[in-house]
Amino acid sequence: MSATDEQDAIIAALTPVIDGIAATLGSFCEVVVHDFRRPEKSVVAIAGSVTGRAVGGAMSEIGMGILARGDEASDELNYLTRTPTGKIVKSSTMVLRDSTGTVFGALCVNLDITAVNQAHALIGELAGVAAGPAVPTTTFGNDIGSVVDAIVDSHQLRQNKTWSELDRAGRLELFRSLDERGVFAVRRAVEQVATRLGISRASAYNYLSDARAAPPVSTADGTEPDTTHHPDGAKP
Repeated sequence: MSATDEQDAIIAALTPVIDGIAATLGSFCEVVVHDFRRPEKSVVAIAGSVTGRAVGGAMSEIGMGILARGDEASDELNYLTRTPTGKIVKSSTMVLRDSTGTVFGALCVNLDITAVNQAHALIGELAGVAAGPAVPTTTFGNDIGSVVDAIVDSHQLRQNKTWSELDRAGRLELFRSLDERGVFAVRRAVEQVATRLGISRASAYNYLSDARAAPPVSTADGTEPDTTHHPDGAKP
């Protein structure tokens, strides 16, 4: 049996299982099978509805991160995220491997615990217990483009600077961070990131190449000299 046939067989075997898991955990549960061989449309089977996705939907940035780590990826268990609509979701993502150890997909369980979290917060407030840390927002969508855009936007919000305000070191760090999070494993992601940032595709490819080529190097004033060559003559 070829690797492709084996991977297809694993996914086929899991597809009926997810209905049983979702039925057991109830209406607040969603179970998803992802095929990382098609990252733009990685959702190949889904039971329940928490994130609003359907078959053919995209992976989230968490899935992109696992994809970026390749065969070194490990399970991500019991983590909390917040959807853009405000749902608090408790999730576990378990990587799928074939007999050679190759990671090719993931089985994800998502539980909508919004009501539980609200009750917990109310009880904590009545008891005088401080609220827990903020839950990071994660974009779940059928369109991979919306996920890529959300990752770019969240990185810029953390830096509290627009692209034009970033020095070269900051720009390289943005591309390095996006690369580490698996964004550029998605087809045409470089072009989409370029559009989101308002730069040329050639500039985006240059920044990505430079970010991959060398670790951050700071000058005396804490920045890097801007030596990027832009063959298209466009400003970055």
